[in-house]
Amino acid sequence: MKTSPTKRSLDKLRADGWTVAVVEKWNPFARIRQDLFGFIDLIAVRGNYTLGIQTTTAANMSARRTKILAEPRSKVWLAPSRGIVLHGWHKVKGKWECKEEVVE
Repeated sequence: MKTSPTKRSLDKLRADGWTVAVVEKWNPFARIRQDLFGFIDLIAVRGNYTLGIQTTTAANMSARRTKILAEPRSKVWLAPSRGIVLHGWHKVKGKWECKEEVVE
């Protein structure tokens, strides 16, 4: 069964105790997916901390990091109670693994 990086990240975050929601939306007029604030696919909350997560394949992590760092709203998002994490998914010995990177 084929799963998307978004689905895998949802499952991982929930297993780690986060309350998580998808905030990336399909824009049928432009025919593109649009991220919240231009860089967030998922929002996860645990205690007083909130994460903005960009999820992709491991091969695309560099491009997504560049996109996040170029987005002025990412600097506004970052605060002591909020962070940005990049999830990059790849298969190792037939099993999906997540490379997780904190973006600052």
